[in-house]
Amino acid sequence: MLAGGQPDEERLPSATRGIYRRMYTVAQLIGGVWGAGGEGGDLVVHDPADGTAVSSVPVATAEEVRKAVAAARGAAAEWARTPLAERAAALHRAADAVAAAAVELAQATTVEMGKPLADARGGVDAGVGTLRQYAELAPLRGGRTLHGSAEAIDFMLPQPRGVVAAFTPWNDPVAVSCGLLGAALVTGNVVLYKPSERTPATGWLLAKAVDAALPPGVLSLLTGGPEVGAALAAQPVDVLAHVGSTATGRAIAAAAARTGAKVLLENGGSDPLVIDADVDPLWAAEQAAIGAFANAGQICVAVERIYVHRDVAEDFVDALIERARALRTGPGVDPATELGPLVDRQHRDHVHGQVTAAVAQGAQLRIGGTLPDGPGAFYPATVVTDCRQDMPLIREETFAPVAPVVVVDSFSEALRCAADSPYGLAATVLTASMSHAQRACRDLPVGTVKINAVFGGAPGGAAHPRRGSGQGFGYGPELLDEFTATKVVHLQAPGGGHW
Repeated sequence: MLAGGQPDEERLPSATRGIYRRMYTVAQLIGGVWGAGGEGGDLVVHDPADGTAVSSVPVATAEEVRKAVAAARGAAAEWARTPLAERAAALHRAADAVAAAAVELAQATTVEMGKPLADARGGVDAGVGTLRQYAELAPLRGGRTLHGSAEAIDFMLPQPRGVVAAFTPWNDPVAVSCGLLGAALVTGNVVLYKPSERTPATGWLLAKAVDAALPPGVLSLLTGGPEVGAALAAQPVDVLAHVGSTATGRAIAAAAARTGAKVLLENGGSDPLVIDADVDPLWAAEQAAIGAFANAGQICVAVERIYVHRDVAEDFVDALIERARALRTGPGVDPATELGPLVDRQHRDHVHGQVTAAVAQGAQLRIGGTLPDGPGAFYPATVVTDCRQDMPLIREETFAPVAPVVVVDSFSEALRCAADSPYGLAATVLTASMSHAQRACRDLPVGTVKINAVFGGAPGGAAHPRRGSGQGFGYGPELLDEFTATKVVHLQAPGGGHW
């Protein structure tokens, strides 16, 4: 590693050399026309590893957003009438196209938001799998029939909702986008896709791949900052689907209250990790390090607060500090990197403010918590002990490689503290007690409870986030139902009893 977090390009694989020098020029897709719009000016995205410009992005005007919605509305009826088998086949073709572009998609993700290249490729592979999953599942999901009398039948007919506006995040842009786009498209909706302004080139490359498999006008791409998202949310669309911050999700929900759109939200979280007295503290530290430091803590279900039983706390903290110290920091394009940068310096400054405020309130900084010299938005793996439940570092979302630790005296206290949060996305419990595991599953007010593994889960899983973390299914087979409306049809023979 060279000074300032720069990689020695001579020792990088040939596929990654020169990535820093590439400049992506993003184009919008409106009404089946690539390159349309962008009269609102341009924004530039910078590599969080070194600050170099990597993407030039057009900014849609409010009038361009309006035209895009009108064009989508014009394409909706024909796509809705397309046989489901044909829509599923198109989604399979889209998955093929995304798989063919996997290397470029992963590279764009890495230079735009800093994720290590192998992790970025994993996100692309997950997205391809999601597209294929929805292409297979959609034809199997149908309505129900009800028999009220011998001469009548009722049936419940699932139909597309119409025009979907999909707002996607920067932290795992391909995997999340494939979920929303795949489920919405295969159920017969047309989609206006607004990727995060922090990863617009990744969204553009993904849209190009998916659009090639679809009829013109079924997918549109709008780019720009929060003002573009606000303009889109204010339009008369049928669904506003958002994965991202709680503040943005609430603004979208407020816009939907005015337009009548259905809202589908997976917002932020502050996921707890509970460590019981009967577990190996070294193993618990491994789990905590994975949960808190993977993707520099920029994962929706990252571990953001730790409640450890006093009996194992000292050994656990010592082991967690060692794991934080051992992480190799660097730009995501370097294969040796385990901890990449945060998405930008603005976010890093916010995180550092949370950490320094906790220390000022009596918490102990055990490792990390300092701003490194040199370019980029790097932040070290950080462990903070002696935290209290009322600290903003515990109450608020951090989204960084920071592990705040609260020592508790009982499993009951740990569960009570874990449940005391404005969020309700997920939680992890490490315990050797089946009764404690069952109690945690029952009592924690979150969408997902993980026992003895911070990440994982069977394919096809789904969950309802709660509280400030959102509403509705954000993934899994049930996401197909979120994008459909059910119409009940009562069918009865005419008065003579015969057709």
